[in-house]
Amino acid sequence: MANITKPDYTYENAYSGAVAGVDEAGRGPLAGPVVTAAVILDVNNIPSGLNDSKKLSEKKREILFDKIMSCAQVGVGISEPEEIDRINILAATLVAMRRAVLDLPSVPCAVLIDGNKCPDLNIPTEAIVKGDAKSLSIAAASIIAKVTRDRLMVQADARFPGYGHSGHKGYPTKSHRQALVDIGASPIHRRSYAPVRNVLTANASR
Repeated sequence: MANITKPDYTYENAYSGAVAGVDEAGRGPLAGPVVTAAVILDVNNIPSGLNDSKKLSEKKREILFDKIMSCAQVGVGISEPEEIDRINILAATLVAMRRAVLDLPSVPCAVLIDGNKCPDLNIPTEAIVKGDAKSLSIAAASIIAKVTRDRLMVQADARFPGYGHSGHKGYPTKSHRQALVDIGASPIHRRSYAPVRNVLTANASR
């Protein structure tokens, strides 16, 4: 059996002070915001079971979300579809990450970022590829970002019915693409994304 690694506190321990982990949810969807979270864990009260949110069930994420919120410092940053369309998804994600760090109750001594690019911060930052599977702080941030975004998309389903946002959460599933063709784009669709842009172009040419 392959060796299964889980996130630990090694990266955080390299710094002498409070360290924030940062991750995002929602870069790929056709609709809704990209949501980022920054988490400073209490080293003496780290919830058990933290892992990359993609490796956890929805029920487990919800349980861990509440545990993290009860014992850690948390900041959230959001970039809405209009901003994503205006500056592109990568830039919007980095802006949202900066917002999440600035939303923290206190200033960390360093920030660990999931990925290979860092937001503009006046704090030491370290980018870690697949960081949500390596750092407990980033894993915690991945859970906060994912659950927060999923809840926003469930709310969006009530505001913009017919697309199935509560199910696919804005991702480009077959049913979502078909709904785009049948209904057209809603105000929360990302117009710079090809499937949405193509539908808008086709409807404009009718």
